[in-house]
Amino acid sequence: MDAVLQQARTRGANRVHRIVLRIGALAGVEPEALRFAFEVVTRDTLAAGSTLQLEAVPARAFCPVCAAEFDAGMDYVFSCPTCGQLSCDLRQGRELELAQIEMS
Repeated sequence: MDAVLQQARTRGANRVHRIVLRIGALAGVEPEALRFAFEVVTRDTLAAGSTLQLEAVPARAFCPVCAAEFDAGMDYVFSCPTCGQLSCDLRQGRELELAQIEMS
């Protein structure tokens, strides 16, 4: 929320209307808890009453043997579906990013 409010002040905004967050499947974020906290931390700020949009980012891993990128399961064991090689190269899925702020 600090980053959102800082951007709003820097741009001379009077109100924040919508905030978009990208959240990776393996980021350890509980969406409902985040929505509840959002209501609390936006109260009495430029973002009060704004909309929170969450974009899910699937976990993707990379196989160093066959150079394939594949969907990684939630079990933290990433096995290439093409060659069966285990991989520890997670390419996406841990994100917690501020993707967009709509303000006026």
